[in-house]
Amino acid sequence: MAMESFIGCQRRRPISPSAPLVLCAVVLLLNAHVALCGCFKRMFSFGDSIIDTGNFAFVARNGPSPINQLPYGMTFFKHPSGRVSDGRVIVDFYAEAFKLSLLPPSIPEESTGQFPNGANFAVLASTALAPEYFKTKYNFNTPVSFCLDTQLASFKRVLERIAPGADATKALLSESLVVMGEIGGNDYNFWFLARNPRDTAYNFIPDVVARIGAAVQEVIGLGATTVLVPGNFPFGCAPVYLDAYQSSNSADYDSTGCIAWFNSFSRQHNQMLQQEVGRLRSQNPSVTIIYADYYGAAMQFFQNPKNYDIPDPLVACCGGDGRYHTGSPCNSTAKVWGDPAQFANWDGVHMTEKAYSIIADGVLSKRYTDVPLVDSC
Repeated sequence: MAMESFIGCQRRRPISPSAPLVLCAVVLLLNAHVALCGCFKRMFSFGDSIIDTGNFAFVARNGPSPINQLPYGMTFFKHPSGRVSDGRVIVDFYAEAFKLSLLPPSIPEESTGQFPNGANFAVLASTALAPEYFKTKYNFNTPVSFCLDTQLASFKRVLERIAPGADATKALLSESLVVMGEIGGNDYNFWFLARNPRDTAYNFIPDVVARIGAAVQEVIGLGATTVLVPGNFPFGCAPVYLDAYQSSNSADYDSTGCIAWFNSFSRQHNQMLQQEVGRLRSQNPSVTIIYADYYGAAMQFFQNPKNYDIPDPLVACCGGDGRYHTGSPCNSTAKVWGDPAQFANWDGVHMTEKAYSIIADGVLSKRYTDVPLVDSC
């Protein structure tokens, strides 16, 4: 789930089977992340604000943008880093586990960077489907132009420059991990938070999933041999939803206090995405395509918050005075309600470094993937 608080629009291999899997270090944050030296030489990622490491911040650098100010980045970097969190995001933990440098945003150096360890093409507010889809089919204007199409176009431009020619591109991607998302959350979030009819969103789940699947097939066509495809988070557990759709009917909530309808919707998207991953596997038997259950990994701290020293996982760390600490945006004058390490949610929409580390650990430890990521190399 990745609803965007900040509106802006601007266009702007596995390794050889004989290579050993070397256990070389342990990254400690909450649970131990296995660090795998040399497993992948590079990582390329696509998505939205859940994993954006600075693309939107670069685009918005000359205008007012909360993510370019503290308290964003306060935990790990001690300054704003372009990430929409208090610290690191999920792909940062993947990079650390595979002993890669933290992924740089692609936009600032699209024309010049060599990206020796890979690059992050994710941009805050991105959708899976192009804006024209919503305008044409639903007479609905999404507030951005960033989408998978623009990210993939940028990716191809970078590949043409750093690995010119089909053979060089395939060789580079055969040594790389491609992370396709999380993406698609904003296709639903923009619709829901504009208070459009909820059930209508079921109609475009197949199109969102098909676009993600087409993007996976596209990078495979370029030479990718290991692709991680994450599902969506539980929408109904996000403070922005809990605030916007508050109900006096207890039946509207599940046992965790999350909104049952929106969590059911998330599961429907994820079920269809898993089916799409299965279809892609059958068409690409020599490629490792891994489904990552971000929903299940996140539910760990909603169902058992005490296990993670999180008093209330449904409230934001940075924001206003409402029941869920929403109502006021997280910015340089907002209230920070305590140590982000005791919160799952950062700003009403995005999660804390603590939450992202738990989710990444669930993926890296094989508990929340249908094919073990660490075994794929």
